[in-house]
Amino acid sequence: MMRCATMTKLFFTLLLVTILQGCASQPHHETLPIIPPKHSLSEIPTSEELTIIDVYDPLEPANRVIYFFNYQFDKYIFLPAVNAYEFITPDLIERGISNFFSNIRETINFTNTLLQLKFSRALKTAARFIVNSTIGIAGIWDPATHLELYQHREDFGQTLGHYGLGPGPYLVIPVLGPSNLRDAIGLAADSLLLNAILSNIDHYDELRFWLPFYFVEGIDQRHRTNFRYYETGSPFEYDLIRFLYLKVREANIAK
Repeated sequence: MMRCATMTKLFFTLLLVTILQGCASQPHHETLPIIPPKHSLSEIPTSEELTIIDVYDPLEPANRVIYFFNYQFDKYIFLPAVNAYEFITPDLIERGISNFFSNIRETINFTNTLLQLKFSRALKTAARFIVNSTIGIAGIWDPATHLELYQHREDFGQTLGHYGLGPGPYLVIPVLGPSNLRDAIGLAADSLLLNAILSNIDHYDELRFWLPFYFVEGIDQRHRTNFRYYETGSPFEYDLIRFLYLKVREANIAK
């Protein structure tokens, strides 16, 4: 009996010593490799860079409504008309119509190039217009391009920007699409200029000439524009189009 009690006491003594040794021993820490940072502090974008798509758009709620309206108009009216135009019009005639309207617009290019004091470019634009209007038969053909007299598009919005006028608030114009206050003023001025030039050529009846003229020109421009609403693949298409439009206009003014 005493032997059993002694063995029991010895067992618990050894167990206690083992536990105390385990608590007293230092844990083994595995050394982990040091992973360098993916970006340095100099690569972290600044607050200015983070707001690159923030533009002056105080009318954004209304602009978004007009943007959706333009999508509906494009889908159910504009594109069906363009598809019908492309179906019934041979490619050769389509190119001739596009060349014709492009040649008429050279008057706007020439005027705004002069206003920006780009005299060398103005001379080339005038030469291009003369060649295409004569040899090209009212601009239906484009021999000027083969003579390396390339088109340089200029408008009154670019002229205003050339002299330092800012874009103003961003706008979405019904049917026409993205713009801003400066470019909307420029568009109106260019339209008045074109009307004045063509009216001096002959006394056209406004209703019988201008409406078909702008209708066919609008169909032609949409025919030459590959953009389709809500096919950019971006869930933020409105913001993307706004950003791209303003950047393209900045580039056009700077060139």
